[in-house]
Amino acid sequence: MTAQDPPSEPSVPSAPVPGRRLRALLPDLSPWRSSPDYRRMWLAGLVTVFGTFLTFIAVPLQLKELTGSALAVGAVGAVELVPLIVFGLYGGALADAMDRRKLILWTEAGLGVLSVILLLNTLLPDPMIWPLYVVAALTSALSGLQRPAMQAIVPRIVAHDQLPAAIALNSMRWQLGAIAGPSLAGLIIAFAGLPWAYTLDIASYAVSGLLLLGLAPSPAAREAEKPSLRGILEGGRYAWSRKELLGTYAIDMAAMLFAFPTAIFPFLADDLGTPWALGLMYSAGAVGSLVVSLTSGWASRVHRHGRMVVFAALGWGAAMAVAGWMHNVWLVLLFLAVAGGCDMVSGLFRSAIWDQTIPDELRGRLAGIEMLSYSLGPQIGQVRAGGMASLTNARTSVWAGGVACVASVGLLAVALPKLMAYDGRTDEHAVRLRAAKAMAEAA
Repeated sequence: MTAQDPPSEPSVPSAPVPGRRLRALLPDLSPWRSSPDYRRMWLAGLVTVFGTFLTFIAVPLQLKELTGSALAVGAVGAVELVPLIVFGLYGGALADAMDRRKLILWTEAGLGVLSVILLLNTLLPDPMIWPLYVVAALTSALSGLQRPAMQAIVPRIVAHDQLPAAIALNSMRWQLGAIAGPSLAGLIIAFAGLPWAYTLDIASYAVSGLLLLGLAPSPAAREAEKPSLRGILEGGRYAWSRKELLGTYAIDMAAMLFAFPTAIFPFLADDLGTPWALGLMYSAGAVGSLVVSLTSGWASRVHRHGRMVVFAALGWGAAMAVAGWMHNVWLVLLFLAVAGGCDMVSGLFRSAIWDQTIPDELRGRLAGIEMLSYSLGPQIGQVRAGGMASLTNARTSVWAGGVACVASVGLLAVALPKLMAYDGRTDEHAVRLRAAKAMAEAA
């Protein structure tokens, strides 16, 4: 300030504006506004997830009616396991080697055909058990082929700085279907029967396929190699070299392995004497996740993503343990919702680490590995939950799994210092990828 300048007034902090605070919490819609392809994918995914959750409820309920066995219901996770591993890894290699749009479309059509098979089996005078397991295995295989391409295409159609917002919006889409799907499935199955649940799932695949047809081509890079075991191993070696990535996989695997009891929800509802609450149990976690998504504006201001992954996984396990201890169904539903919110936080920051640090030429293969990390855990977790419930009871299976989750995540956090130290502002991989994306957009 020069001698002629008047003295400045002391600054007075401005009063917080309630409307501004609210807007800071609301989800960031910039990917929706700026990318037509993202809008198509978001809408297609909303329709598909709605139908998928109808089948997600119908299949275990149909198995329960046909067998009356918790172990038989939990075995669905076992038959899905090998196809998910094999085709998840191969699907990641395919996503790097071919047009990702074509891969998404063909697998979407195949999943629709499998829903037709479920419908036809249900319409038989005496529905058979084995087709339920065969379709579960084939669905796992096609999902393994599709999901890496679905995940790998997002960084191509969304700006780098909008990726956390796109992740939150994708999660919100899933949660909307997860809430409406199970709740509606319970009503449809109770009042109209299983065939209508499968019919609506078929219709959802038809609508989503039409939306996905509008996606722009997403060809592989010119130097991309054909899918091979060597290429898959190359992706594995890259993941192994990134200990913070390994940490996200390990934390999620542990959380889902020990504390994913959805397969025994029909038995938990019976144990509590509230069979009417089955649909609410399936949708409670999604309600908690949706609350986090609808207030996810804060996520863009968090940079220590690794710590958030660990803290959220601890919260997931603790909430599941408390849900298993509760005898009141409303308290069970409350803590299932809390667990769902924690899972959403964990998933949001895991995906932020993945999408903002992995180079495009490896995105498909790493997406395949990522898919295994967040899918294998639930599949094995269903087997664990069903097996433990058959030896003890449903409530013990839930609370014991939650306690084991907290213990395992705590040990992993101590063993994985790079995950705890991760900072999206300074991580070398994030900085390099951000600069490359900026140069590409400028060109």
